[in-house]
Parts: sequence; C-alpha cells; structure tokens
Amino acid sequence: MISVITGASSGIGAAAAAGLSRHGHRVVLVGRDERRLKEVAGGLPGAKAEVLTCDFTSLDDVRRLASEVRERYERVGVLVNNAGVMSPRRQTTPDGHELMVQVNHLAPFLLTRELADHVDRIVTTSSRAGRTGRLDVTDLSRERRRWNGWLQYGDTKQANALFTVALAARGLAATCFHPGVIRTGFASGALLMRLMLLVPGYAKPPEHGARRLTHLATHEDGARHAGRYFDGERPAEVPATMSDPDLAERLWQASACAVDGTRASAA
Repeated sequence: MISVITGASSGIGAAAAAGLSRHGHRVVLVGRDERRLKEVAGGLPGAKAEVLTCDFTSLDDVRRLASEVRERYERVGVLVNNAGVMSPRRQTTPDGHELMVQVNHLAPFLLTRELADHVDRIVTTSSRAGRTGRLDVTDLSRERRRWNGWLQYGDTKQANALFTVALAARGLAATCFHPGVIRTGFASGALLMRLMLLVPGYAKPPEHGARRLTHLATHEDGARHAGRYFDGERPAEVPATMSDPDLAERLWQASACAVDGTRASAA
C-alpha cells in the first residue's frame, strides 16, 4: 500500500506518516524541505519511506510532482492532502493567486485531479474553520472583498470540504476531517493561534490530529462515507456552505479555470 502524504516534514503530516507506517503502508513523504523530510523518513517504524520535494506555491512544481508520482508508482493507495498554511499577511504566489488559496486548495486540487485515476482513496485535512468560510467562486483570492487572514483561511477550509464533495460525485473515495487545534508551528504569526496555545489543555499534540487522518486512510469509513467531513471518527453535519453539491461543482469549475488559466498565461 503506497501512501503519499503532503506537508509531511513536521506536525500532523509527520505524525500521520508514522501511523500509516505502523499499519504497513509504504509512505511517500512530500514537502519543500528535503533535509527535514529525510529526518522524518529515517525515524519511521515501518518499511523504508521515500521522499519527494514540491513547493505548492508553484503550480508547475505540483504538475511535476504528479508526473513523478505516476512514473514511480503503479498505484497509490492513499493520497493525503495535508499541506497547508495560514498567513496573517496577504501574500501572492508567482502564479498570481493569494497564498493560502493556492497552497491550501488550488495546489491539492491540481495534484488530486492529475492523479485521480491513479489513486484509490483521498483524505484531505480541512478544519472547523470551514464553517466560517464565505467562499465566492468568482473571487477565490479575495481581490474584490475585504481581506483578512482568518477569513481567507476559513474560505480555503470550506473549499477543502466542497472539493471532497465534488470528488465523491466523480466516484472517488474521498473524505476530509478536522484535526483539532494542534500544537505545532502552524499559524505562529497569528495572534489568535498564540492565544489558543496559551489555554491549558486546549491545543493537542500532532498525534491527536494524525489519528483522525490515519483512521480515514486505513478504516472502511474512508471509503464508505465518501464526500463526508469528519470531526473525530464519525461524519459530522456541516452547513450547506461545506456540503452543497451545486456549490461544490461550481468551485471545481472555478478551480480548474484558475489552475489551467495559470498554465495558459505562462505559455
């Protein structure tokens, strides 16, 4: 069983790699920092892991990663879309998209679309923050609306849930989940995150979120509840903004235009 995990150099991704390795999966770690990925790989309990680098701020690099995965592995059992970022400051990628929407949604959308016929199961790290999302599929980068780091982050986590709905509509065994508030370096520049980390017992270790990810990657729930959002080990009810099939399809089409339009502009 090949499991490809993005955002695997630390935090939930690294902890999930250990969990999947214990389940006998052959783990492929994906991230920007090759040295840190190799450190994680060297500490895994199971079969030797492999390392692939990719920078999600470059959609061309995501295409290269997808091509490399297809060439190396005859079949991927689980694709874990775990890479993510939260920035309190507005940033734009070289592809022209706002940083969070590209790293958290457009890059995994592109990677998954490129590998869709090559993968058995897809698990995406979403968040309860998706409940606050007010996604406008015509303005994914919030160029025409008020921009705030947490507002944009909520939009991208809403997008993760809707993307999961659209994948399931295409016959794919896709689920997403809320990992909990995790004590890592994630969103370290955001005041709200620093305050949450100060509350005793509120933030959990990476292994907490990784258990939820591992469950969906290895348990029948990950296939039986395609299209669903999990909070803990059970599907959770979410607002229509995270589950509406029509909105999910409109987001799919807007995302396809965004990533394919980037390629056409570069050409």
